[in-house]
Amino acid sequence: MEVEEKLREVLDEFNRLHGSEARARILKFEGDEVIIEFEGSFCATCGLYDYFDDIKWEARDLGLELEPVEVLEAEEDDFEHGRYVVRYRLGRKPILAMGGKD
Repeated sequence: MEVEEKLREVLDEFNRLHGSEARARILKFEGDEVIIEFEGSFCATCGLYDYFDDIKWEARDLGLELEPVEVLEAEEDDFEHGRYVVRYRLGRKPILAMGGKD
């Protein structure tokens, strides 16, 4: 199974598990970067970043290393609905912005 097919399977599983709260879709897949859009009401008692990490854990179940590295866009409205665009890195853990280099 190729990487893009595995990514689609990861998002299908995420959407199956979290679809009533949040849905995810791939906006862009290029090289070792994946841009994923999350949209929904999200669970008020869950941490927002838990949704982004859940993608990582689903990917590991399929043998992919996928790490969230940056929230590119964040929009929320008064009705507890949000849209977030998150950049992920494939294949290796990133060195986050604490004086390190990519």
